[in-house]
Order: sequence, then C-alpha cells, then structure tokens
Amino acid sequence: MSAETSIPPPRISVAELPDAVRTLLTDAPIGFALLGPDDAFGSINPRMAAVFGSTPERCLGRTPGQVLEEAGDTAGASAQVACLTGAREGGRAVRGRHRTPDGRIWDLTWFPVEDPTDGGEHIALIAARDVDDDGAHRGEQRLRALLQAGNQIVWSAGPGGEIREDCPQWRTLTGQDLDSYLGHGWLDALHPEDRPRVERAWEDAVLDVTPFDALFRVRTRVGGHHHYRARAHPIMDGTETVEWVGTLIDVTTEREADELRQRLNQQLSEAAMRTARLQKATSDLAEALTADEVVQAMAEIGRSGVGADHTSLVLFDRDRLRLRMLSADGRQGPLERGFDLDYPDIAAKAVADRTPCLVSGPAELRALFDGAPEIETLIERTRERAWVALPMMTAGRPIGALRFSFDAQREVADEERVFLEALAGQCALAIGRAIVYEREHGTAEELQRSLLPEALPEVRGVRLAAYYRSGSQHVQVGGDWYDAFPLPDGRVAGVLGDVMGKGIPAAAGMSRIRNALRALAFSMPEPADVLTGLDRMFTATEGMDQVTTLVYFVLDPVTGQLDLSNAGHLPPLVVAGNAGPSLLDTEPDTPLGVSSDRGHHKFFVQPGNTVALYSDGLVENRKRSVDAGLDELVRKAAEARPDVVGDPQQMLEYLVESMLKGYEQDDDVTLLAVQLPVIDSVSER
Repeated sequence: MSAETSIPPPRISVAELPDAVRTLLTDAPIGFALLGPDDAFGSINPRMAAVFGSTPERCLGRTPGQVLEEAGDTAGASAQVACLTGAREGGRAVRGRHRTPDGRIWDLTWFPVEDPTDGGEHIALIAARDVDDDGAHRGEQRLRALLQAGNQIVWSAGPGGEIREDCPQWRTLTGQDLDSYLGHGWLDALHPEDRPRVERAWEDAVLDVTPFDALFRVRTRVGGHHHYRARAHPIMDGTETVEWVGTLIDVTTEREADELRQRLNQQLSEAAMRTARLQKATSDLAEALTADEVVQAMAEIGRSGVGADHTSLVLFDRDRLRLRMLSADGRQGPLERGFDLDYPDIAAKAVADRTPCLVSGPAELRALFDGAPEIETLIERTRERAWVALPMMTAGRPIGALRFSFDAQREVADEERVFLEALAGQCALAIGRAIVYEREHGTAEELQRSLLPEALPEVRGVRLAAYYRSGSQHVQVGGDWYDAFPLPDGRVAGVLGDVMGKGIPAAAGMSRIRNALRALAFSMPEPADVLTGLDRMFTATEGMDQVTTLVYFVLDPVTGQLDLSNAGHLPPLVVAGNAGPSLLDTEPDTPLGVSSDRGHHKFFVQPGNTVALYSDGLVENRKRSVDAGLDELVRKAAEARPDVVGDPQQMLEYLVESMLKGYEQDDDVTLLAVQLPVIDSVSER
C-alpha cells in the first residue's frame, strides 16, 4: 500500500450507522465488513467479527491478517490475505472459505468497491454460513450427489461432434423431435444469445480433443429458459477419438442464487457507500458555522453523494409564515426572494405536509400542482427535470426544507430515500446551530461596535490613531478593546485591553471594565491608581476565570511625559523618527484581579515618535510564538518608509498588513497609537 496518504480512512462502527443500515448489518445472518484503501477494517458487523474470532471494536483499524494472527490462526491469516490481495489487484470478486476454531465453515466473498466521493478503492467482504458442521456437510454432499445423479441428462456424440443417438430426456425438456435433435440440431434449442458462443466452444473442444464445459440457457417446451451446464469428455482408442460422452445438469437454481447474492452484495456495497457519504456529510456540516456555509457544504454533498445539479436550503419564518431560499449557485428568482407556504413548489409542500416530496419528472410535477402557471414557468426557464424536497425538523417542528433538483428525470429508490431523510436530519441540526451562531455573533458584534469609540478625540499637540480588524468568520467576536479621552488637566489618556474569551460574555466584561476605567481616570488619573481601583472592582464583579490584560497610559502633550502601567499585557512599541524602533523595556504586572502592587513607569516621548499599543492577535498565531512575533514586529517597524512612520494611521495599517502577510488570521487584531508630531507639522484638527 502507498504511504503517501497521511490521514487514515474513517473508521465506522456499526453503532454509528443509520438505524436502517445498522439493523440490517447487526441482525443479518451474514457477516459484512468494509476495508479501506489501507486494507484495514473501516466498518464491520458483530457476525463478521465473530467469524474472525474477535469483536468489532478490536477489528476496527486492523487488517484481517492482523486480527487472525492475534487469534492464533496463522494459516487462516495467510489464506485470507491472499484472497484480499487477489480482489484488490485483480479488480474482481474472489471467493474463499474460512474455518473457525469451533469447526464451522464460512464462505467468504471479497470484492472491490469504489468510493464515488474520492475514488478510493475499498474492499467489501461478505461471509455466509456454509454448513453447521462437517458431518452435516458430508451428508449434504451425498444427498446432492444422489439428486444430481437422478436428474442429470447423459448424452453422447460421434468423434466429429455430431449427435448420433437419441436422448429422450433432452427431447422431453426441449420438445424437439428426433430428427431435429440429431447432428447439430440440439443447438437450435439454445438461447439465441448463447448459441454462437457454445457452438464455437464445442467445435474447439472436438478439434483440439479437450474437455468441453459450457453454461447456457435452454428453451423449454413449455416456454421460458432454464440454465444448464454441459460437460463432455472424449473416449479415446489410442490416439483416435471414438466418441464423446457428456452430462447436462440444470443449474437454474444455482444461477438464481448467485444472482441473488450479487444483488445482495451490490445492495450492501451501496449501503456502505451511503453510510460513508453520510459520515462525511456529518463531518462537513459540523464545520459549517453560518447558514451560507451550510448551503455550500450541502451543495458539495448533493453533487457528490446524491448527484444533484442544484442544491438549496429553504428556511421557514414561522412568524411571517414565509419561506426564504438560499441557493448555493447564487441563482436569483422569485423563490430566492421568498414565497408563501401555499406557493406551488415542492419545498413549500414538504414543509406544509412535514413529509418528503419526490417528483421524478415534469409530468408528475404538473399533476402534483394541477398545472399551476408557476410550474410551467419553472419548466420553461430552468433545466430542472426532477425534484426532491425533504423537511428539516427540530423538536417536531419544521424549520425549512432541503431541496435538490436534477437536470434529467430521476427516480428515487427506497434505500436512497432513507439516506436522503438522514441527510436532511443532519442538515437540520447544522442549520439550527448556524441560526443560533449568527444570532449570537451578530448580537456580540453589535455590542462590541457600540462599546468601541466611534471616533478618537481631537487633542491639540497629539495625534491619535486606532485600528481594529475582527478575526475570521469562524471565530466569535472577542473582548479586544481600546479607548482614548482627554483628561481635565489637559493630558490625554489611552488604554488597550483584552478580555479573554469570545462572544457576549467577553464583550460584556469589556464593557464593564471600560466604563469603570473611565470613571476612575477622571477622579484619580495616575495609571497605578486606576489599575488598583480596577483590581478592587474586578474582584467584586468579575469571575475568577475571566482573565483581563491591559496597558493604560497618560500623556502630557506639552512635556512629552508618558506615565504607563501594564497589567499583564504585551509591551508597547516605540517608533522613533531617527532611532530604530524598540519595545518599552518594562516588566508587566499581573492581569487584573490578581493581587499585586501596581507599577508606574515614566517615559518621555520625543516629537516625531509614536507609541503603539496592540493585542496579541498581531504577533501570535498557530504558526508563530509570541516571542518570535515580537522580534518580527520590531523588524517590520524598522523597514517602514519615512512617510509611513510620520503618519500614525498609516503606520498601524502597515504593521497589520506586514505582520499578517502569509499567516491565517485567527484572532482579533486591535491597535492604538499616540504620536507627538514635530512642532512644525502639528495637526490643526
């Protein structure tokens, strides 16, 4: 097997299968297993595990050879590995037998199965009981031999292959008279599709003087055809052929049994593939957070697992009794703009009736809706020619419908309907989660936007700039925040903090801390005093598991004195016009709520210098540590052009683009900058 695949195929236990498939595989008198491209069991029912002397849990992830060797059956392991190899390399079914330690014999059939989703080569395994014990086996063989001896037809032919003697059993079977049977006339009783093949095989056997063995259909005197197997051997006198003697045995029952087994194998194979597709659909839907992502995931599942040309989700607004369609292909039309429950569409009918609606063609669709004009418009303007709609239910109430359409007429078998209903159930769970997520995400985002300043204050002699970029859409809004405001004594205060966590709790915690900080700053603005007051408030109102860090400063625009306290946050970045950028060399105190004496650090900011505060989303991600990110931040700041360094807003935008280039943003990024401009270029804002 190739070692290029780093992710092993999924392991499917019987307990994870849909109810209908699980009942079939658990209660069936046969064993069933599905082996992945790595030859390991991906799914297996208890009966098959028992054949291999183990349990399903111990078999999953192991090869048949490993399971049998662990059971002490080395010879059985070698035999079954050979069958497995033959089926995979030959691309055809391979049959074998296996004797269990208690003496029971099982017929095993190995056959290749292709996964339609990714083309993976799987192997399906069927085990059927042969006999109860060896004694019964021998008894059955003897009885079968006697029955065959009594029912077989014995016939003979001359050395050149022509029939010379009468065979009453054949003529009774076929209704041929003697003249029609003799010579090569017996071939006229064969099925027209089989005759050329059998005639060539008989001529070759006579010419080469080799045994004749052929399967063919015979037309009986009462009509219809039976399957027969003919065998013949030459009778030799030295090197001369004297005659041919053969037997003819009715194998109709065996052929029908074989066809039944093939159909069963096919059904089990299709059931296994549907189960694998349903498991993949469940996995894909579990990663979808928004309704649009659910639609896109379902479109891929509909294409690969159902063969649908178009996939849509129809969501039901219970308050307005309206349906809204979300289409993966972005099609626009009356349905996409919303429609009522009585609109002639299969999705509306599925929601109203709370039952699947399956339509195999336009004629059936017209009959279903009494030839409504909307139906004629749909048929004329689209390529859709077959439709499936399945209600999506939660807590016994419809929340919408899953809608598939096809560009060709199509029937849905009962087995596929079971799969589609299970798929609709998984989609209902996913869309329910998406609705809750979008509601919470929107509320939290609205709350956070309302808490961040709409605009920074205008303070003479100081230039302020801020930057905020939310994390990816897969992450809820977090607790990053910033604020800046003038103080009564002419100084300006600024803060940037991070309330750990996501969603509404983090945003609400950020709101409380922001408001408390403003109140404390106006009564006792010095940074150490403000953080000490926040500690007391934090202990009284916030939970012990809510970690909050922040940097708070007060800047005097006249003297350039900057007083700062750091509660467990990252060090500010100082970007100087002439000197290189650097991080403020201060040891951070503990986060808020952790008892400690708050430090007070004093610096002087020179004209033209910029002090930037930032959140950890700027420097840290899954591929870069904090320390490495801080070093890179200083390097990137040193590479900024002079015109960028002179404009704090451009500087923040440059830092974000430079630091995130080549990395996936997985957290909010928040920055606040304060600059003392050069006297000649003080903004007159």
